[in-house]
Amino acid sequence: MAHLDSEVKEECLREDLKFYFMNPCEKYRARHQIPWKLGLQILKIAMVTTQLVRFGLSNQLVVAFKEENTVAFKHLFLKGYSGTDEDDYSCSVYTQEDAYESIFFALNQYHQLKNISLGTLGYGENEDNRIGLKVCKQHYKKGTMFPSNETLNIDSDIEIDCVHLDLSTYPQEWKNSSFFRLEFYRLLQVEISFHLKGIDLQTIHSRELPDCYVFHNTITFDNKAHSGKIKIYFGSDAKIEECKDLNISGSIQKNTQYVLAFDAFVIVICLASLILCTRSIVLALRLRKRFLNFFLEKYKRHVCNADQWEFINGWYILVIISDLMTIIGSILKMEIKAKNLTNYDLCSILLGTSTLFVWVGVIRYLGYFQAYNVLILTMQASLPKVLRFCACAGMIYLGYTFCGWIVLGPYHDKFEDLNTVAECLFSLVNGDDMFATFAQIQQKSILVWLFSRLYLYSFISLFIYMILSLFIALITDSYDTIKKYQQNGFPETDLQEFLKECGSKEKYQKEASPFLSCICCLRRKGSDDHLVLMN
Repeated sequence: MAHLDSEVKEECLREDLKFYFMNPCEKYRARHQIPWKLGLQILKIAMVTTQLVRFGLSNQLVVAFKEENTVAFKHLFLKGYSGTDEDDYSCSVYTQEDAYESIFFALNQYHQLKNISLGTLGYGENEDNRIGLKVCKQHYKKGTMFPSNETLNIDSDIEIDCVHLDLSTYPQEWKNSSFFRLEFYRLLQVEISFHLKGIDLQTIHSRELPDCYVFHNTITFDNKAHSGKIKIYFGSDAKIEECKDLNISGSIQKNTQYVLAFDAFVIVICLASLILCTRSIVLALRLRKRFLNFFLEKYKRHVCNADQWEFINGWYILVIISDLMTIIGSILKMEIKAKNLTNYDLCSILLGTSTLFVWVGVIRYLGYFQAYNVLILTMQASLPKVLRFCACAGMIYLGYTFCGWIVLGPYHDKFEDLNTVAECLFSLVNGDDMFATFAQIQQKSILVWLFSRLYLYSFISLFIYMILSLFIALITDSYDTIKKYQQNGFPETDLQEFLKECGSKEKYQKEASPFLSCICCLRRKGSDDHLVLMN
């Protein structure tokens, strides 16, 4: 009797395992279990993508408004601005007269802003809750300098003097202030900061409530190099604030309610998907525990790690992460739509990443077809080897990055900082912009010029002809291995041998409905090994 109970228990476990490793269509054929998760994922893809597109269009308006205002500010407050930044700074001056004129030009433009600006701008309060300009200058405490005699006597301590200029004072009175009598030989920088407010009306055309902005603008005259060239930087930090009193007629309010309802429905769909995938993972862990206990009891040994990981479905984990990010992003989007929050960047990162994961999850269903399954298995098999190879190649890459920065940085625009060097080298690996990189090196030092040739030729030869070829060879080797396994059979593990002991799967086969059979994916050809490996 105990022997019969053991056989029944083993047969039930085998049937449950076979059912677990079936695809949704095979599960329907076996037990008429409707593939709710599959249908929900298809619906979620459509809804999340629609939500992302709508939010992306709205976010583009926000970014465009900030950028266009920054350009307008540069034309308004920078004297002689050409419309294009010279480098990482906006423009520069080379004489004392030009420096004074640029400073007082910005002050005068601020005073006349309402009469000259084309935008919906107004004055804003600064950190001290005052409307006006704050001008600060940094300079060495004291000193004397006679370059002709090569004499220098200077105190390196830095003093910072600031003055607040309000709108009640006219620019002509500012010019007569002793504060603006600059001693350029010990001047480090002059910083002019002010706040402006604006309203983005272009969102009304998209049937959205307008945003109110506060622009914290800073004009910096940088003389730290004392090279005869003062660089002028313009910085604008835009923050979105809730408009205090909005009175807009039309259908904007109704459109906002529709969008909020759609976002709420997306949250409900993602919650349902999250619950179903979490339930599947919990059931899979319980099934794994049953199998481990049975295997240990019957065969007196533990199941290998590879078989244990077969029960952990990585696609479900990916879907759960995607659902969590979509739910959080949708809540933020609803708050932004209702003008309670203004964090567009965080919301766009969450929604964008979640949409990426949703579309990557589609690969799982493509894997039910034999042709696509080869590609997916190749990626899975080659990933560990590729990561180890990239770790080794990364050490060489970092070495070239630091070397190029320290040696070529002063002579080449693409090697000025570490980030730019890394981007330049990555472009060279992909065969982009090679001639320009060679040609732009300044021939001010023959030694550095010769080193640059040796550096670039060795990097390109090493990474393109050797490292990149090895990288491709690793993937090709994995592909050939998978193709051989599909032709000759995959290596059998304890789990696969246990599933093969009885053809229980045929016991489930029933006549499926013609409608679902038409929309279901085709059953893959091959043995049950593919069912296990795909999971």
